[in-house]
Amino acid sequence: MKSASRLPVTIDDIEAARQRIAGAVERTPCLHSKTLSRIFRCEVWLKFENLQFTASFKERGALNKLLSLSDDEKIRGVVAMSAGNHAQGVAYHAGRLGIPATIVMPAFTPFVKVRNTEGHGARVVLHGNTLAEASQHARELAARHQYVFVHPYDDAHIIAGQGTLALEMLEAAPDLDALVVPVGGGGLIAGCAVAAHSRRPAIEIIGVESITFPAMAQRLRDEPVNVGSETIAEGLAVRDTGELPLAIARALVNDVLLVEESTIEQAIALLIEIEKTVTEGAGAAGIAALLQHGHRFQGKRVGVVLCGGNIDSRILASILMRNLVREGRLIRVRVRIPDVAGALAKLTKVVGDAGANVVDVEHQRLFGVFSVKATEVELTLETRDREHVEKLLAELDLHGFTAHLLASGE
Repeated sequence: MKSASRLPVTIDDIEAARQRIAGAVERTPCLHSKTLSRIFRCEVWLKFENLQFTASFKERGALNKLLSLSDDEKIRGVVAMSAGNHAQGVAYHAGRLGIPATIVMPAFTPFVKVRNTEGHGARVVLHGNTLAEASQHARELAARHQYVFVHPYDDAHIIAGQGTLALEMLEAAPDLDALVVPVGGGGLIAGCAVAAHSRRPAIEIIGVESITFPAMAQRLRDEPVNVGSETIAEGLAVRDTGELPLAIARALVNDVLLVEESTIEQAIALLIEIEKTVTEGAGAAGIAALLQHGHRFQGKRVGVVLCGGNIDSRILASILMRNLVREGRLIRVRVRIPDVAGALAKLTKVVGDAGANVVDVEHQRLFGVFSVKATEVELTLETRDREHVEKLLAELDLHGFTAHLLASGE
C-alpha cells in the first residue's frame, strides 16, 4: 500500500459526517455471530446495514451530501443515477428535507427498487442498460435543469458518510483484525478504510467483488477493466470505479477478493438460515468471501458489512430453492417400475420409510419408456443432506427399484 497522507477524505470529514447525520440514520447493530464463527473458524462480527430504513448503507452518504448543499441548490433539486440503493437513500432523505429529486436508473433495475424509490416521492427515469449510460443521462438532466448531480460513490461527502459505518463497527468490536467490505463503485470501502485505519492502523481492509465485475481488483493491479454483463449482486455491477475511492484504495486497501456468483447465492441462503436476516447479492458478498476464501481469515477477528437487503422476492425464492438443490436437500429421482397395480404405492412407501418427503410425482407412461410393461416415475423429494440421499438410493436398490439421481439440467 502507498502512503495514506493527503487523501481526498480524512477522519475529520467522517467525524463531521457522523455529527451531521446523527439521529436521521440508524446506528445499526454490529453483532458477534457464534454460529458463523464456528463454521468459518474465525470470530465473525456482522454489521446489519440491511436494517436501515431503506435497507442499505447508502443512506449515510446520501444524507451527508444533501445536508452539505446550499439553500439555492436545495431549491433547484438533485438528480442521481443508481441501480437502486443510492436511489432510495437520496429519494428518502430528499423527501424528508423537501428537496426535489430525480433518479435515473438502468433498465435492468429490480422492480422492488424502482417501486420503493418512487414510494419515497422521487421521479424515476429508466434509461440505458448500464450504470454508465444511466449516469450520462443523469448528467444531461443536471445540465438541462440545473439540478445538483449526486454521485453514488465518486464524491467526498458520499465517501465520508459511508465511513461512519466503520466507526460504529470499531466501537462495537475495537479489536477487529480485518474488515470485509463489498465493492461496487468503491465509496463504501474507501470511507470504511479511512475510518478504520484512524482507529486501528494495523487493521486489514479486504474488498469483495463478483468475479463477473472485478473492476476495482483490475484497476488496483493496473490491468484493463474487463467486466461481464450480469450478476446477482446488482450493487457490485460497476465498471467505472470512482477516482476518489480508487486513490484511497491504493493507499489503504490490502486486497480485493473475487467470489463466484454461486457462492453469493449460498451466502444469501446461509444468512437467512443462520442469522434470520435477508440480504441482497451485494449485501451477502462479505460472507461469500468467507465461504470461498476462508483460509485468509482463520483465527482472526473479522468484521463483515451486510451492506443491503433489497432483493426481489422472486429472485430470493429461486435462490433458496436452488440452494436446497445444491445442498442435496431437494432432489429429483427417476425410477423405473413395473406397470402393474400397486407398484407406485410400493415405491412411495419405500421413499417414506427412508425418511424422504415427496414434493411432486410425475408418472411417465408413454415417452422414453423402454418397455410397454414398465413405466418411469420422476419424484421430487425433500431430503436431509447428501448422506441421506445416498442412503435413500441404496434403500430403493435394496427393494428392487432402479433409481437415477437427476442432475439440474436433466
